[in-house]
Amino acid sequence: MPEDRDWEAYKVPPTRTPVSEKTPSVLNPVSFIETVFKYVIDAPVTFVREWIERQQAKNKFYYYHQKFRRVPDLSECLEDDYLCFFEAEAQWKRDRMVDQEIVEIIRERLGACKQREGPNQFQNCAKEAEQLLQVTKAYQDRYGDLGVHGNARTCLMKQKHRMMEERKAQADASQET
Repeated sequence: MPEDRDWEAYKVPPTRTPVSEKTPSVLNPVSFIETVFKYVIDAPVTFVREWIERQQAKNKFYYYHQKFRRVPDLSECLEDDYLCFFEAEAQWKRDRMVDQEIVEIIRERLGACKQREGPNQFQNCAKEAEQLLQVTKAYQDRYGDLGVHGNARTCLMKQKHRMMEERKAQADASQET
């Protein structure tokens, strides 16, 4: 082996290769538009959104635990109190939705019991079936025959007519005896 190697001809590569930073003399329009968008539109919107999220984190509001105060019934409203009419109507709609969910929950319980008990469903699910019968009868008494567009006023009139029929039936029964 020759001892006279030319180390300049066979250089050892450097341990770290330097990164060449090319800066073009003309700016790329796409990168310019992206930068403008980032600082003019995206940064303020992101700042405002993060500020709102911080404020909401301080005041947690659980909408599913919201409790509404009971408002007066439609029969308790004064003659020209339209705000009371509106509140009573909203209360009636909430009550109707709650009653629909109660019926649906009892129906699901009965279905689960029937699925679980199999052939013994009539014997073992009698309590759930009776409860569903009572709940659906109460729902039908209150909201039946109102239709899709039923409201608090028609429901109140239905209740009034039902009470008048019951009084009339009691009076007829007492006269016969």
